[in-house]
Amino acid sequence: MNTLTRYAEIRPRLWLLAVALAWFILYRLLSPASEALVAMLPVERSTALGGALQFFFYDTPKVLLLLTGVVFVMGMINSWFTPERTRALLAGKAEGLGNVMAASLGIVTPFCSCSAVPLFLGFVQAGVPLGITFSFLISAPMVNEVALALLFGLFGWKVALLYMSLGLTVAIVSGWVIGRLKLEGHLEDWVRDMPRRAAAYTEQGMSLPERIAAGREALRQIVGKVWPYVVAGIAIGAGIHGYVPQDFLAGIMGKEAWWAVPASVLIGIPMYSNAAGIIPVVEALLSKGAALGTVLAFMMSVIALSLPEIVILRKVLKPRLIAAFVGIVACGILLVGYVFNAVL
Repeated sequence: MNTLTRYAEIRPRLWLLAVALAWFILYRLLSPASEALVAMLPVERSTALGGALQFFFYDTPKVLLLLTGVVFVMGMINSWFTPERTRALLAGKAEGLGNVMAASLGIVTPFCSCSAVPLFLGFVQAGVPLGITFSFLISAPMVNEVALALLFGLFGWKVALLYMSLGLTVAIVSGWVIGRLKLEGHLEDWVRDMPRRAAAYTEQGMSLPERIAAGREALRQIVGKVWPYVVAGIAIGAGIHGYVPQDFLAGIMGKEAWWAVPASVLIGIPMYSNAAGIIPVVEALLSKGAALGTVLAFMMSVIALSLPEIVILRKVLKPRLIAAFVGIVACGILLVGYVFNAVL
């Protein structure tokens, strides 16, 4: 056991205060440090390469710091909202209110594409209605705490709030529509035949040091896996920022191009990334004239309708149900893109 771990167990509140202070100081130093790094290189700051390097040197630690902070805090919060507790909260809920609860719980419940099938099976066994289950599966990857924190840090609270509101609306309405279509018959036969189990949950009290340990474990599990996507996303964003002419994308992804939103959704679905990896690309696209609605529709399609998740869900869903899921969510995302472009 190292010194930091031991101190977190002995003085957890002081440990949290010291870590928060160190995080804040590092965050404040990012901008001057990135400019100083570029100044040390044999590159003019005003050139395309200089702009790209400054973007990379600034956004890489910024996004990783934001990601580290929010994952640690949400790791502690998620010690109250485990998948088992979420299942128990949603079991027996009627459609409508259940869809709202499921989408809201998706924000604070740890989830990734690889856990889609186990979560889906657990919900089915607990008797959670199909539409409510899909509201959760749509919301959890798309409107998660990482996406909201990074949007807030890079674009401000208005964009983050709008994204959360419209993302939750897509999850709630899409889940409700799927529930109304009564598509339970299009689950794979072995899924329908699974025995039902009560969604029992026993509250386990945890001390503050144990919740800190849960936050650190979340850092290891999440940041340890996604940081290559973050760096790759920022590298792509840096290239766009430095080498794509200002307002070049206005004609391709701007408000006037009616076809830009559906094209962005179609391009985004086959891609695979997470919020941390795609948001730096979003930042660079916006700086070059792309419309906010078009870019956010692209981001939502990459996160909520990724091809790997669809392939994984094929294990438990028949093609017609998968097609309904993709089609309904895609229509919701298209609406979000057009609404954003119309009002902003």
